Amino acid sequence: MASYIDVSIVVVSFNTRDLTDSCLKSIMQQRDLNLETFVVDNASHDGSAQFISTRHPWVHLIVNEKNRGFAAANNQVLPLCRGRYILFLNPDTVLTENCLNKAVEFMNSNSHVGLAGLHMVNPDGTHQESVSYRYPGQRYTSYELRGLPGKIAAVLGAAMIAPADIIKTVGGFDEDFFLYGEDQDLCLRIRKKGKEIGFIEGAKVIHLHGQSERNTPLKELWLKKLRAEYTFYSKHYSNTTVKKILRKEIIKTSFRLATLRAILPFRRSNKMIMEKIVKYQTTKEFLRNFKTNQKL
Repeated sequence: MASYIDVSIVVVSFNTRDLTDSCLKSIMQQRDLNLETFVVDNASHDGSAQFISTRHPWVHLIVNEKNRGFAAANNQVLPLCRGRYILFLNPDTVLTENCLNKAVEFMNSNSHVGLAGLHMVNPDGTHQESVSYRYPGQRYTSYELRGLPGKIAAVLGAAMIAPADIIKTVGGFDEDFFLYGEDQDLCLRIRKKGKEIGFIEGAKVIHLHGQSERNTPLKELWLKKLRAEYTFYSKHYSNTTVKKILRKEIIKTSFRLATLRAILPFRRSNKMIMEKIVKYQTTKEFLRNFKTNQKL
């Protein structure tokens, strides 16, 4: 029965065996709540699935034959979740003591909140920014985002909790987002249903930011982010707004590329400059292809 489970925790792993291990150990330390934990392994090739199965037999493990992406992997287990709340948790996180108790208390006391982010902190305990008050490209919009409830636009998807009925009502994550952007999209869709996005300051989560993608080549990583960003624009903004954003980004990218190439010969150590050139060259190619394919 769903009433026996307070929180269903969903962790998506991809070649993060050591990180997932630490994350799961921190879940085991949570007290006074009835929890269930799902790990969806997206075809890792570092032995993650076998390791989790052996080291953490209490986990409901689903092993995919291919990498389905973050959004689709989370959605896989939504029909299996029996908790009143669902916690989406990245493998590069560690829950602090009583973290989930504080999260559940907050959600129980704030029925107007449809989803809330937990408080991300760095390993040294310092605050890590994880709350956005504007959506990507929102300054270029006109009427698209009027009348939304609450002040928070989105919270970082590394650790966010929501009532299970709300997540299932909106259909979970949009699987057009392979990785990145799906958290902002979900928050916006929940706000469009009349619920606010919250932030739970007392529920602290240590977040090893960027470790889930530590082995991804720079160009591939940046392309993932660009695809997510423009998927978001195309879904939520008018064609006029998307054209405006695209035009501004093309001008900015061309200017920065020219500037970086001009200063490159005068830098003794140019590794950082070269990485920025790769980033902006990748962006330039993506924007050109996007404009052509979308006929903008």
